[in-house]
Amino acid sequence: MTRVLLIVASVSLVGLITGCATEKPAPAAKPQVQAAQAQPAGEQKPVIEYVDTPTGRWMVHDENRPAPPVITPGARRAAPSDADILFDGTDLSKWSDTKGGESKWVIREGYMESVKGAGYIQTKAKYASCQLHVEFATPEKVEGTGQGRGNSGVFLQGEYEVQVLDSYENKTYPDGQCAALYGRAVPLVNACRKPGEWQTYDIIFHSAIFKDGKIVRKPTFTILQNGVLVQDHVTLEGGTQWRGAHAISPFQPIPDKGSIQLQDHGNPERYRNIWIRELKD
Repeated sequence: MTRVLLIVASVSLVGLITGCATEKPAPAAKPQVQAAQAQPAGEQKPVIEYVDTPTGRWMVHDENRPAPPVITPGARRAAPSDADILFDGTDLSKWSDTKGGESKWVIREGYMESVKGAGYIQTKAKYASCQLHVEFATPEKVEGTGQGRGNSGVFLQGEYEVQVLDSYENKTYPDGQCAALYGRAVPLVNACRKPGEWQTYDIIFHSAIFKDGKIVRKPTFTILQNGVLVQDHVTLEGGTQWRGAHAISPFQPIPDKGSIQLQDHGNPERYRNIWIRELKD
């Protein structure tokens, strides 16, 4: 009996152990990582853009596109190689009075000087759009105030005035101070030097165009005075001629080209180193 019990117990123990073994949880399945299918890179065609220009239709960055002409910049005050020298301090052969006769302005030590009563002096040649360089000096001896002090002007296309005035510590109406487009546009800043000191204007001018007596393109000015921007692509909305204390002229039909003029306003204004580059619109 004892042997039977032992055998039964042994069998039961084996069954228990076997049962525990069979109930042990199966190991968790490992996550399956699927390799991403490589997508074939799409072949992108290079973008080619074109620009239409006066010289033809060209690709952007096209080495076959005509390059601009090479010029030699002037050293210091010298003009660039493609400029027309209007006044180099030696003679007035390219200038006349407004009637085409000999001007009464005088030359002294490399500059020209206005003479009271001599009237305007103007170039014999006529110009439309241009880059104009002018050097000027108001009288060193200060006389007068406001508009009566060192007054002159530079006219383009024979019509539109860039004011010249001794505006160094000299109060006047802002649209008539030095570097103003007279009666039309006040300069951005007052960049004037002291009386008697040489100053510069560098003027980029795009001319007015009239058709059948009506203006079809208004003139624009960009001006640097003594290297400082004072007029930034300003469009004139009318003329610059005096019409009284508080009035200015409207547009008047004029030819496509006109003389560069320097104004005699009764003050001994000095000018030197004047050159011009014609611009193609």
